Amino acid sequence: MAKIAITVEGLSVRFGQNAALSSVSLELEPGELMLLLGPSGCGKSTLLRCIAGFVKPDAGRVRFDSEDVTDLPPHQRQIGMVFQSFALFPHLSVGENVAFGLREQRRPKPEISERIERALSDVRMGGFADRRVDQLSGGEQQRVALARALVTRPRCLLLDEPLSNLDAALRHSMRDEIRRVCKEHGLTTLYVTHDQKEALAIADRIAVMRKGRLEQLGTPWQVYRAPRSRSVATFLGETNLLEGRVLEQTGDLLRVESGGLQLLARAKAGVEPGQAVLFSVRPECLQLAESGGQDWFPVTTLRTSYLGELCEHEVACHELTLRAYELNPRSPDARAAGGQLWAHVHPDDVVLLDPDTNA
Repeated sequence: MAKIAITVEGLSVRFGQNAALSSVSLELEPGELMLLLGPSGCGKSTLLRCIAGFVKPDAGRVRFDSEDVTDLPPHQRQIGMVFQSFALFPHLSVGENVAFGLREQRRPKPEISERIERALSDVRMGGFADRRVDQLSGGEQQRVALARALVTRPRCLLLDEPLSNLDAALRHSMRDEIRRVCKEHGLTTLYVTHDQKEALAIADRIAVMRKGRLEQLGTPWQVYRAPRSRSVATFLGETNLLEGRVLEQTGDLLRVESGGLQLLARAKAGVEPGQAVLFSVRPECLQLAESGGQDWFPVTTLRTSYLGELCEHEVACHELTLRAYELNPRSPDARAAGGQLWAHVHPDDVVLLDPDTNA
């Protein structure tokens, strides 16, 4: 049996009448980088704080390896924690901030010096030990916070919206740095974010949460390309959500219809001809061309937004209005409003959503 680094079993938390978590269960493998993703108030930070020991669950257990840590206080769990606010001590130097946890552990001074130097080097801040924290940029402060979490050699790393206070360019570079550090150290890491691109870029797996429940768990490819529900499909990226019915099945293909538009989709267990369905088509999966062929359909351009690397199109087809993305557009005038085009969607890109999670 594969070893599990963190096990969460049926965690439930209530704050008054509000259910922050409702029987959430998941497992992290050793060295895995898992991102908790979801809108504000979905319970992702509460789940992280339960694992850290800052929130005591009303029900359920938390285990590190095979050890039950549910009732242990945070300082006995051997975790590293990085907060949204960095939580650095402004009156201490960089080195003193990094050393804080080691001094609490009463480590010998030579060991503290050696581990400070190593931790700062790991986050590419070597030579900054004597610098004042208020002399650092936001990105540098985030690196110091990460070094402080790493220096105690934690059994797992927990990050709560660690990049939300940085500008876009810094977020992009720091997310890659965090993944590099986690993988080089083999750290089991749980990372809370509401940023979809951040999650897709660095996660081994993504846990999408909604209203205190785990909605879907899978690789970035799985949760983006094969969302199970309306909420996952709409939260993770843009999509065209279409309500319709199944007309017929031929082999492993279903012919589905919505608003006069007919598309082919891969057959799905429990979905039969005549059944009402909800399906998702990502805008980048709607191909546009000036001429069509078999299984292509005519559309009329309503609006085009030129964004440099891509064009966002809004097109009409029968009773529907659809969004399409065109990568590397050759001419901004080629898809002018009122133009007649042809469109195509591959059956693998028509994703049938679970009927019991449409709400």
